[in-house]
Amino acid sequence: MKLRGLYAITPELADAGRLRRQVAQALEGGIAALQYRRKKTSSSSEARVLADLCRALGVPFIVNDDVEIAATVGADGVHLGSDDGNIAAARARLKGKILGVSCYDSLERARAAVAAGADYVAFGSVFASPTKPAAVRAPLALFAEARALGVPLVAIGGITLDNAPQLLAAGADALAVISDLFEASDVAARARAYGKLFAP
Repeated sequence: MKLRGLYAITPELADAGRLRRQVAQALEGGIAALQYRRKKTSSSSEARVLADLCRALGVPFIVNDDVEIAATVGADGVHLGSDDGNIAAARARLKGKILGVSCYDSLERARAAVAAGADYVAFGSVFASPTKPAAVRAPLALFAEARALGVPLVAIGGITLDNAPQLLAAGADALAVISDLFEASDVAARARAYGKLFAP
């Protein structure tokens, strides 16, 4: 698969209407993909609304953790962490869909994920993260080491417009961002600013 650009991940917002508006703004700003992430109360109805927004603009919609919700709403794929089930089983359940895997700071986990059918791998936290302050830190050198895997490499954790260029220089194909995107006063403008980093 091709994955390059700003990979938006939804924030934990109780207000579903506000989340929908923010996602619409992010889409307006030209994000490359959207991941629906709800650690507390994931909802197939909420996921379906966001999936429809993405589908209308041809932007891949990926569900974090939950293979069943991904299948139910016709998502474009699923993203799995270390405790989110078997990668090969998810690959079998979602044939032809995108499968992403969090690999933290481990090249070995990335190799195993690709061997099990992952379409892209994510490394992080690359910087101190407000979403996961205790997360393991991934060295930027990992991106060059993982290039031989032949799949897109996603950086996540503490990413801002200021530090993003370091990640692209290190070899990241996509930047997974929550706070610096969705806490911006103008989400669409922030998304466009990230998009400019990927311009040839």
